[in-house]
Amino acid sequence: MNTIIEPFRIKSVEPLRHTTPEERQGYLEQAGYNLFLIEARHILIDLLTDSGTNAMSTAQWAAIMRGDESYAGSESFFRLKRVADELTGFRHMVPTHQGRAAERILFTVMCKPGQVVPSNTHFDTTRANIEFTGARAVDLPIPEAADTQAHVDFKGNMDVAALESLVASEGAARIPLVMLTVTNNSGGGQPVSMANIEAVKRVCAQHGIPFYLDACRFAENAWFIREREPGYADWTPKRIAQKMFSLADGCTFSAKKDAFANIGGFLCSNDDRVAQQETNLLILTEGFPTYGGLAGRDLEAIAVGLEEILEPDYLRYRIVSTGYLGRHIADRGVPIVEPPGGHAIYIDAARMLPHIPPRQFPGQALAVELYRHAGIRSVEIGSVMFGDAARHELLRLAIPRRVYTQSHIDYVVEAILEVNARKQQICGMEIVEEPPFLRHFSARFRPHP
Repeated sequence: MNTIIEPFRIKSVEPLRHTTPEERQGYLEQAGYNLFLIEARHILIDLLTDSGTNAMSTAQWAAIMRGDESYAGSESFFRLKRVADELTGFRHMVPTHQGRAAERILFTVMCKPGQVVPSNTHFDTTRANIEFTGARAVDLPIPEAADTQAHVDFKGNMDVAALESLVASEGAARIPLVMLTVTNNSGGGQPVSMANIEAVKRVCAQHGIPFYLDACRFAENAWFIREREPGYADWTPKRIAQKMFSLADGCTFSAKKDAFANIGGFLCSNDDRVAQQETNLLILTEGFPTYGGLAGRDLEAIAVGLEEILEPDYLRYRIVSTGYLGRHIADRGVPIVEPPGGHAIYIDAARMLPHIPPRQFPGQALAVELYRHAGIRSVEIGSVMFGDAARHELLRLAIPRRVYTQSHIDYVVEAILEVNARKQQICGMEIVEEPPFLRHFSARFRPHP
């Protein structure tokens, strides 16, 4: 059978509201053409992010009812810890209210001004939290990642030779840790191979540099390894994930992605001294170490989600259904980052809109037009988000887990193709107001005259 079916039944529904193009134009003007600033009730299909927007299962909702809200020593924490310990194998784990909280604690403890933190590609909050400490975030993607149209099985890999050169030029003492994002979000949702994880680990071990995973989408990455990397076809996703974690010294994790939760995350480490410093900072800013800024019911939902996310039937559906969106627009002439990633499809806005230069933000222009035309919210991954550090001008269509059906995705396909048919009419954007950090969240724009 070739038809993709959702490996779940729908038990509760949430109504969607249709708006007119004229209404959407008004909402855009009120929001300064920033889709982050549009009220969610005015969105028809929301592909802004897959973070915290997932549908939880009956098992997760049932677990929520047993949440232990004790301030200290919550049983819900210990249930989560048992699941996380079995999966990751790290000695220390503290919960946080989401992934960026784990990043802030990690980099505050480990980074100093003038230091350098390399990655395959840092995402927005990761880069911002590193730079806030005075350290420098450096991206080291493989050379093939420069070509959005290149078909490479593990396009999210880190350039190991470039990492070795960076260590040689900067000195190991100036590199507090190496971060590897799995899957590589800013690089198009592309996976990282086990061989690459092992190679990065060897370099780090040789120079005594701690090696951390940004593990937000570890399960999707494990599935790609199972499907594409020789030697893993008979491995379960859980076993692959366990091997991935075994190669690292710690990780940050947003449970809002590959744990189906609507909030939460955690920070892991094998270093006793670092873990103690992290715990001290956690208590200061997040909460007691057995709740970390979360309710007990959230801890329960994460514990269940960490097990559900590794079910082969779900992961097969997830990757195939994402590829369905990618192939249906790419085969009709819309340039995407090839091959389709795990959690999102990335349109190469610079290639699709060559008449709009990077300084006029083609990704943002495309996001605005897609919302105006069809009520679909997406997000720019390019010069708005990363400024001069941007390597591409992309539009990300991030697909929430277990939320939309195939007919919703067919609607998205139709809308993108209609926008592509009149792409020459799309004009660029310019910024009229912006904050000093993470400007894409709150900057305001206007159409370029």
